[in-house]
Amino acid sequence: MRIIGGTHKARRFNPPSTLKARPTTDFAKEGLFNVLDNHISFDGIAVLDLFSGTGSISYECASRGAASIYSIELNFQNSIYIKNTAKELGFSAIKVIKGDAFKFIANCGFKFNFIFADPPYALETLATIPDKVFEADILAPDGIFVLEHGRDNSFNEHQNFIEERHYGNVHFSLFRNKSM
Repeated sequence: MRIIGGTHKARRFNPPSTLKARPTTDFAKEGLFNVLDNHISFDGIAVLDLFSGTGSISYECASRGAASIYSIELNFQNSIYIKNTAKELGFSAIKVIKGDAFKFIANCGFKFNFIFADPPYALETLATIPDKVFEADILAPDGIFVLEHGRDNSFNEHQNFIEERHYGNVHFSLFRNKSM
C-alpha cells in the first residue's frame, strides 16, 4: 500500500496480514482523491476517518496537509497499527481513537470538513451511516462526506447525495450538506 499524494507521495506502508481490515485499494484511493481534489482542499482541514482499518485514508489526508485527523477504529490491533504507523510517518495530526464509530458520531460534537467511512460491506447498519452523520450535524457546511460500500448499496435517493464513483468492486458515495 502507498500514499498517493502530498508530502509523503509514493511512501509505502505494509500492514501485517494479521490485521482484520479490507483496505481501500491504491487504485480506488487514487481515483477517489482525484475526484475529491475538485471538491475540497485538504490543507488545514479537520478530517474524520471512520472504520479506519489500516489508517490508509488518514495517512493520505495527513500527507495532503490536514491539520486534525480523528481516526476511529474499533479493533485494538488495527488501532495500535494506525498509531504506530502515524508516528513512524511523522503524522502528529492523526489522533487514533479505539472505539465504536456509531458512538463517536453520536457524541463527538465537532464539525469536520471531510468525513470518510469505510465500514465492513456486510455491516447490517451500513445504510444508516449517512443519516447518522447528518443527524449528528458533524459535517461542516462546506464539507464533504464519502461512504465506501459495495455494489449492493445505493444512496442516490438520499437527500444529501451528490454523486457515486466506482472503481472495480469499490463504490464511493459522496454527500454534502444541501440544507445550507
